[in-house]
Amino acid sequence: MSPMVGIAALLGLGMAAQWLAWRIRVPAIILLLVFGFVFGKDRLDLGIHSLMSAELLFTVVSASVALILFEGGLSLRMSDLRQHGRTVTRLITLGALVTWVLSTAAAYCIVGLPFKLSLLLGAILIVSGPTVVLPLLRHISPRGRSGPILTWEGIAIDPVGAVLAVLVFEGFELAGGAATGHAILGLVRTVVVGGGLGVAGGWLLVQALKRYWIPDHLQVPFSVALVIGIFGLSNAGQHESGLLAVTVMGVWAANSDVSVRHILEFKEHLRVLLISCLFILLASRLGNPEIQLFRWTWVAFLAALLFVVRPVTVWLCTRGSRLSRKEKIFLAWVCPRGIVAAAVASVFGLKLVEAEVAGAGALVPLTFFIIVGTVVVYGLTSGPLARRLGLAIPNPQGVLFVGAHSWAREMALALHKEGVIVRLVDVNRRNVLAARMAELPAQRANVLEGHSAETLDLFGIGHALALTPNDEVNTLTSMHFAHEFGRSMTYQLPPDTVPSKEKPGGTTSEGGRRLFAPSADYFDLSGRFARGRVRVTLLTETFDYEAFLAEHSEGALPLFALSKDAKLSVATVDKPLAPGPGDRVFALIDTPPAAAAAPASEDAS
Repeated sequence: MSPMVGIAALLGLGMAAQWLAWRIRVPAIILLLVFGFVFGKDRLDLGIHSLMSAELLFTVVSASVALILFEGGLSLRMSDLRQHGRTVTRLITLGALVTWVLSTAAAYCIVGLPFKLSLLLGAILIVSGPTVVLPLLRHISPRGRSGPILTWEGIAIDPVGAVLAVLVFEGFELAGGAATGHAILGLVRTVVVGGGLGVAGGWLLVQALKRYWIPDHLQVPFSVALVIGIFGLSNAGQHESGLLAVTVMGVWAANSDVSVRHILEFKEHLRVLLISCLFILLASRLGNPEIQLFRWTWVAFLAALLFVVRPVTVWLCTRGSRLSRKEKIFLAWVCPRGIVAAAVASVFGLKLVEAEVAGAGALVPLTFFIIVGTVVVYGLTSGPLARRLGLAIPNPQGVLFVGAHSWAREMALALHKEGVIVRLVDVNRRNVLAARMAELPAQRANVLEGHSAETLDLFGIGHALALTPNDEVNTLTSMHFAHEFGRSMTYQLPPDTVPSKEKPGGTTSEGGRRLFAPSADYFDLSGRFARGRVRVTLLTETFDYEAFLAEHSEGALPLFALSKDAKLSVATVDKPLAPGPGDRVFALIDTPPAAAAAPASEDAS
């Protein structure tokens, strides 16, 4: 089959899996593994598994993992580490040691692997990794301290596990004190070479951005080239130290005084593409010979990792911490394995098979079984568990109001009374105090400042409304929160003058969706609210939305609709409301002077 067909199938299946996962709300990695297995070697073969030789595949995987770890490092803030540093440090030191010891014992006693192979497999299974943890956390969006801790652990544990696996493998031929000395020397060299080159690479990237040495259109490709260069140089100095180098490089750049958001956004898009291709590519290489090595003892080994190794590790590492019992339970139930485990096992498995080491042929398929098992189990259960523990909300429908002036508070209060989660944020202290006096959760912050935006509590929030009087601020706010909620769930007021780029449907290539009506800019809404109020109307079979519009043919502006199953719809220029019987309609309705004392909510019957 033509290689181009294989490449097209790889990209097509990757994007199809990502889209389908988004539609049915399951972690994408599960479908990526399924697609790779179904359309792989010895099955519905589309030529994906034969696109690369084993050596080229390992090189591509290594470079991809380097970019993914660098992107993960760009998302790590030292402020999070200062809050959770003790727990994170324990997880990547004591936790790694406990996981290694218990996994080795389980592999030796349950699976029956030789002791040396058990040691190697235990080291390989230390890693968790951003390739699986970050997409899973993005899918779940847990609140509190568990999310940042898992993010730090998932990114920082990869270099630890990979380096330990290398040291174990290289120490196979050594004995006693020689192996111990080799391990200590290798660890020191990894920290010195990887850490030093990581700091140097991060400093160079920051200086290049700060001093404008690189033009804007070259900053992203320059950062990609620099990451690969630092990764390769570090590995040349000390085997597998490149993972540590690129992680440190990302953390250094993320915590500098220059903005790397544009680089981070590109890397996130690249990460999705890389993860999609890598998981399908690796799963497609599992043929019938590898599958026939399956033993039921592998299931028992997986159960030991899920129900013994991880819980014991978390219990030991979180003793004395301020984590709640629910957060500890969630931490104990999230530790999927990913690309790094697959890559390291594949490299060492091939070398051990060539050396005719007994039992080496089972190393790769067993590792893949653990990867698939942990991804499927954690992917399908961690979300429901987080919601059961009160750490996550399925399909959040809450609203973030950027602007806490009087009529923004009135809209927020109407939604709040109907059970919708709302948050208000404003730079004006008086507006924030007024919102709090109305018992609305409000915070004084500038959402366009990175540090202030990070402090926002977005638990349960699924929509962002930019309602300030400044059109440019609204556009920048919408662009900022499009990264968090998606462009379809970010909204802004129509500008008081229609931009030339704006399309007839009320959308632009930048910014959020236009709210309510083409003429409903800040000043128009201020006038409407001065002479009207928000009313909530329950629709029925006899009094449907058309009847509601007919009754309020003049002086009514539909704002929101809340369905029977608590799903919120926001009225926009490009998509007006279409509620049905049993839904509640929120509308701004002109109030005659004589009816000024009328209640703010009405139910039609």
